Amino acid sequence: MGPGWRYECALVTGASAGLGEEFARQLAPHCARMVLVARREDRLHALEAALREAHPHLEVGSIPVDLAGEAGRRELITRLHEAGWHPTLLVNNAGMGDYGEFATSDWEKTQGMISLNITALTHLTHAFLPEMISGGEGGIINVSSLAGQLPIPDIGVYAATKAYVTSFSEALRIELREHGIPVVAVCPGPVRTEFEEVAARNRARSDVAQRDWFLVDKGEVVAEALRGLRAGRALVFPGWKVALVATAISIMPAVLIRLAMSGRPRRVDRD
Repeated sequence: MGPGWRYECALVTGASAGLGEEFARQLAPHCARMVLVARREDRLHALEAALREAHPHLEVGSIPVDLAGEAGRRELITRLHEAGWHPTLLVNNAGMGDYGEFATSDWEKTQGMISLNITALTHLTHAFLPEMISGGEGGIINVSSLAGQLPIPDIGVYAATKAYVTSFSEALRIELREHGIPVVAVCPGPVRTEFEEVAARNRARSDVAQRDWFLVDKGEVVAEALRGLRAGRALVFPGWKVALVATAISIMPAVLIRLAMSGRPRRVDRD
C-alpha cells in the first residue's frame, strides 16, 4: 500500500446514501481499493465516479445487489473472490427499519429487515473474515443503534436486530483479539438520512425521529466510528448526548427500563 493508506481494500455496504456514502467518502483517502455495495445502481455509479475524481489513487468498484437475499450476497462474495479483492476493512452498514406496531406489520418487510440487519451482516463477516485472519490484518465496523440497548415498542423488531448486532460484535471482538483485528459496534441515535422515510408506514413516525436536539450529523457519526476502530473500542455512541443516554441505560435497573418504555409516547399513525 502507499504511504498513509490504512486499508488495502474497504467494503462498504449500504453505500448509496446516508452513513454508507459518508463512510465511503471519509475512508477514500485511506484506502488503496474500495468496493461500494447497495441496491441502487445509479447512485452507486455516481458515488464511484465522484470518488475516482477526488482520489485518483483509489481503485473503486460498485456492485449493485440486494443483500437481503442470499443470491445477492453470494454474487457479491463470488465476484470479489474471483477478482482477488479481499476486504481488509468491512463496514457492515446496510440496514432498514420499520415504525409501527408489530401486530399490524407487513411480514415481507419484517422478514427483509431481519435478513438485512442480521443475516447479511453475519454472512458477509463469515465470508471475508478468514482472509483477514490469514493475511494478518483487517477491521470490522458493524453499524448498530442506540435502539439496540432498549426494548422499544413500535420498533421492537428493529431494536432487537440491533441488539443482535451489538452482542455479536462484542463476542467477535473477543475472538479476534489474538489476531489483532479490531471490531467495533457503532450505536448512533437519530441521524438525518433517508432511513426515516423508508422505515415509516404512511405518515407513521417514531417519537425519537422528531427530536431534533438529539440528532447527530452523519459526518460526526462516521468520524467517531473510525476513531473508535483505530482506538480498539468495543462500542461507539456518537455525540455526547447519545453517549450520556447510553451510560444512563447501562446503569438503569431492568424494571425501570420497562417502566420507561411502557410510558414512552406512542406517535404511531393508526389509520
